[in-house]
Amino acid sequence: MIKASRLFMLSALLSASATAAGPALGEPVLRQHDGKSVPAPVMLKAKTLTVYDAAEADQGAAADERHFYAIDNSTIGKYMLSDGSPVAQWSDLPSPAIEHLNSCYVEAAQLWCANSNYPAAPMGSSIEIFDTETMEHRATHSLGMMEEGSLTWFAATEDGFLASFAHYDRRGVPYKDHRYSSVVTFDKQWRRTGGWLFPQAITDLMAPYAASGGAIGPDGRLYVSGHDRPEIYVLEAPTSGPYLTHVATISLEIEGQAFSFAPDNSQIIYAVDRKLGLVKAIELPKIP
Repeated sequence: MIKASRLFMLSALLSASATAAGPALGEPVLRQHDGKSVPAPVMLKAKTLTVYDAAEADQGAAADERHFYAIDNSTIGKYMLSDGSPVAQWSDLPSPAIEHLNSCYVEAAQLWCANSNYPAAPMGSSIEIFDTETMEHRATHSLGMMEEGSLTWFAATEDGFLASFAHYDRRGVPYKDHRYSSVVTFDKQWRRTGGWLFPQAITDLMAPYAASGGAIGPDGRLYVSGHDRPEIYVLEAPTSGPYLTHVATISLEIEGQAFSFAPDNSQIIYAVDRKLGLVKAIELPKIP
């Protein structure tokens, strides 16, 4: 199983929210959500640090201490962080069984990836695991067909996994659109234990698609990106109810898709600019 290194700290976040003296985000204007006044999200801006060329920079990016990994549907490129030079490539072409790698992250010298059969229906998803040293495919765990939708990203937690499933307008299941996308918690055997909906303000921004990328930050918050907007949304577990709480929006020089945090517990992420075939190291601001 995946070793937990970054936790979506539900209990800690609930405790902090319940005991905080005054608004946690510096006296923001309140907005209405389901009849309740909640803090408006903070608007912040990220800083691009380094830009790399990568032919596979289409679906997402991940990194370890020495390398970054550019992810395409059925191909992964391995590159040096020091100078961007190519090291190795894994490919399932021309007749892929792994059809649509959505996102990956590095843990314990392995690349853990979310895969789906998008845009086919019924929607099917799997976890695919690669050796970061040799770039060989090591293992698979099929989730099969799930009512939650198409798996786009997942993260290890102390008790199991946090995962996001997508629905799209006019694709996939005909009676479910982008509003049915959600975040789900699982135990270590991938048995569902709970979940949350995205706030409507975020699903409206991601429409007609869903959350293409997501990761638990070093501050314990959940960071998600949509399909094509140059933004990342910062979320926390709610004190009550089924909706995640939107605490900040970060603008940055990408166009959605998946990303991964650097392994040094910093605010640096690796993400893609799919139109230009680039992987970017980007420093996210700390949330007030």
